[in-house]
Amino acid sequence: MPARMKTHPHQARDTVADTTVPPLPCTIDANGGITATTRNGVTAVTRTSTEQPAMTPVTRLQSYVHSATMPPPPRGATERMSSLALRNAIYERSLLLANRFRVIRTIDIAAFCFPERPFKAALTAAQRAVRGLVKGQLLRRYRTDRFQTVYGLTQRGVDWLADHDQDAASSVRRVSDMTNPEHRLWAQFLVICSWARGLDAVTEAELLHRLNATASAGTTKPTPGKGGDSVQGYITVDVHRHGGTVRKHLRPDAVAYEDRGGGVAWLEVDRSKRGSDRQADLSALVAAIGSKTADGRVLRRVVVMCKTERIERDAVRVVDQLSAANNALVLTEGRRHIKRYDDGVYEIWTAVPLKRADGRTVLVDERVGHVIVQMLPAWLPKVRVDAGNKWSVDGWFGDNYLPYRRPLSTGRWEVPVSPLIEPEDEKTSDD
Repeated sequence: MPARMKTHPHQARDTVADTTVPPLPCTIDANGGITATTRNGVTAVTRTSTEQPAMTPVTRLQSYVHSATMPPPPRGATERMSSLALRNAIYERSLLLANRFRVIRTIDIAAFCFPERPFKAALTAAQRAVRGLVKGQLLRRYRTDRFQTVYGLTQRGVDWLADHDQDAASSVRRVSDMTNPEHRLWAQFLVICSWARGLDAVTEAELLHRLNATASAGTTKPTPGKGGDSVQGYITVDVHRHGGTVRKHLRPDAVAYEDRGGGVAWLEVDRSKRGSDRQADLSALVAAIGSKTADGRVLRRVVVMCKTERIERDAVRVVDQLSAANNALVLTEGRRHIKRYDDGVYEIWTAVPLKRADGRTVLVDERVGHVIVQMLPAWLPKVRVDAGNKWSVDGWFGDNYLPYRRPLSTGRWEVPVSPLIEPEDEKTSDD
């Protein structure tokens, strides 16, 4: 059976006339609101307002030309040196830091190499540097018993420093034996922060080494102790406890030498609550503010950095008790009055003899130093640079907090400058 073919009325469809009415090219109402235009069979309707004229659209070319006339964003340190030289400078400073302290954290590199940057930017740059150092086997990563990530200097890192005319020694064997170096890490972090502020600072071990080196040179009188002629303490105080008085040599966790007044800032790291003996040592240390230390400097500040709020409250209570006991007495030479200046900040006052022109001697009240009790920035190492971060970034160098909170009466800390770039020589011109 032959297939039937379906026919289509082509002729009838082609001969039907188009009855579509073309739209008007333009229509404007009484308020001047609507404009319609037709082009290539497409009608565009635009509503304009007589009160607010329509804004002229910006094409992509116009936007590009406008952005091209804007000044480029600052490139930071790469404006002064090449990226390769900058990387080598960061590597060298990081490896020298690991050689000095034997064990470091990422936040140490952030404070040592990038103190002028905001915290997240400094942490990101430090993490990038650490990844490169570990990948190049210049540093080795370790995990402590308290789940802290630390780094030690490898032999390849020592060889890298030797190629750059720096002497060093590997520390990986020593770091591998460390179980909980948290106290050591915080003490050296405060030293690094003091360097960023332009101060000279050392840890306890470095201080004793410096004092004994000076004593062996014969420039100062050594303090007698169990170690013969070696210096055992940085200051000697009278500790009152158990109904008696004991002469004791005290050593700080770290010290910072201030340029203003040539004083010393005594830095203490309290990771645990002080017992009765340590509380008595703190009271004696506060009472010794204004006295001379073993190197002939004057103790001006005692800074107690506390890990928890409970430890902070305990330290504040010790200072308040000493303040209540001393302020009840008449201020004479050798005594101290403690006045609360701010939360956790106390001023130490004493009576200083002043000889007048007529030969009489009077006692004048003089502020000799401060006691500062504040929290350790233990939240900073926990900060993450991703969106899941839940920790605060407060307490970095942009705030008046590190290495300790300076009282407003002595002036705030200055903003640090980049240690990677040498300051430009000031250009002088003849007038």
